Amino acid sequence: MSTLSEINKAHGVATAADVEWLALLQSDWQILADLVFADLILWLPTQDGGFVAAGHARPSSAATIFYRDISGEPIRKEWAAQVKQAFESGTTVDTKAQAGSDGTTTRLSAIPVRRKLSKKSDAATSQPIAVVTRHTNLSEVLMPNRLQLNYLGCGNDLLAMVAEGNFPDVNNPTGPRRGAPRANDGILRLDESGTVIFASPNGLSAFNRLGIIGELEGKSLAEASNAILAGKNVDESLPLVLSGRAPWRTDMESQNVTLTVRAIPLWSGGKRVGAIVMCRDATDLRMQERELITKDATIREIHHRVKNNLQTVASLLRIQSRRSESNEAKDSLQQAMRRVDAIALVHDTLSEGLSQDVNFDEVFDRILMLATEVASSLNTSVKTIIDGKFGKLRSEKATPLAVALTEIVTNAVQHGLAERSGVVAINADRKSKELFITVSDNGKGLAQGEVGTGLGTQIIRTLIEGELRGSIHWSSPSEGGARVAITIPL
Repeated sequence: MSTLSEINKAHGVATAADVEWLALLQSDWQILADLVFADLILWLPTQDGGFVAAGHARPSSAATIFYRDISGEPIRKEWAAQVKQAFESGTTVDTKAQAGSDGTTTRLSAIPVRRKLSKKSDAATSQPIAVVTRHTNLSEVLMPNRLQLNYLGCGNDLLAMVAEGNFPDVNNPTGPRRGAPRANDGILRLDESGTVIFASPNGLSAFNRLGIIGELEGKSLAEASNAILAGKNVDESLPLVLSGRAPWRTDMESQNVTLTVRAIPLWSGGKRVGAIVMCRDATDLRMQERELITKDATIREIHHRVKNNLQTVASLLRIQSRRSESNEAKDSLQQAMRRVDAIALVHDTLSEGLSQDVNFDEVFDRILMLATEVASSLNTSVKTIIDGKFGKLRSEKATPLAVALTEIVTNAVQHGLAERSGVVAINADRKSKELFITVSDNGKGLAQGEVGTGLGTQIIRTLIEGELRGSIHWSSPSEGGARVAITIPL
């Protein structure tokens, strides 16, 4: 299914500002479909003077008329005249009930869509930028009850705001959708003073669980909430939301209950005439989020302690190395120390963030510092050149790769560039499914063109071919030095 921008690019004539506004409308128009118990279709004007469907919202409060999404389709002949009239006149066009071929009776309304010119101005475009059609299934409509009448009243007011350019509200912050209130979760309607004139059963129950006793209708929602929130730390925007003066969303907490509330001010003729307040019991969601935060903090603390313990082990190896009188023992202890330091670098990176993905470019920069220490201990100078990016890797891949590259770079400095200055070049080429790494130096190359059989080589092979399921190849180019090529599946 094509997106709004793709459909407009292929068929429409809307400007970038128009598409941005319509995308904002689509992100919020599920509320409209639920309140008016109808399917909504967004129509964009096309280059040939017609219209193309750019979006479709089905109601969760009623049966849909369209079982297949019609986005991307040209307008049907039976709707074209009404949509064109609404677009050209800038007024809402209602039609009489019509019987469909499938036996359903439907009614269509075409509502023009205007765009607010700027956040700082109340002015809207003089001409519509699109049209929304409302398709109501009359076959299932019985005598509406009080709840349905109030839903329809709220939905009609919002559609009128769409025609005026007052909905969606450009001042409404685009926060995360997780836990956002929906119409069926609970809805209250306020007058211009903030007094509740209607509360749905779900909305009333939600506030009762929060601690408000009795009915809400006829009471100021802000004042009724103040009694149970007194002395608690609350969002400073809460009074504006509860009075319906700001199009924001916030949380209320009391008696181990968390209620997410969102206000939509209602405007008519440039004046605020009331508001809709939607609410949702988000207690379980907030508890899950707190548990995740606690677990993340625990995991970070574990990584931090592992890093500290590994650094302690590396320090002990360093002390032991200094006290050893055997050069062979010193070299072995220093190699072990560098391997432990490489693992500690990964845990140090993991302890700094919530994700278990490691920015390996940062880790590798610190690995090269270990190689510089080796060079200084051999009284030589090494220039390192990095080309390309490793990107982010899962911790289970980052740890063995860090140890393996530490071994490879250290070998290049310690053996390939022994007693001479030189260059170690590292190239990282990341594809969607593989990571290619080459490490080359301009040192003396492989002895007799063969790879050594020492502990370092064994460790490298075990990590690359065993743990990482990759491949590794050593070679001595004709121009001299040594080259190590690694391929790792992602």
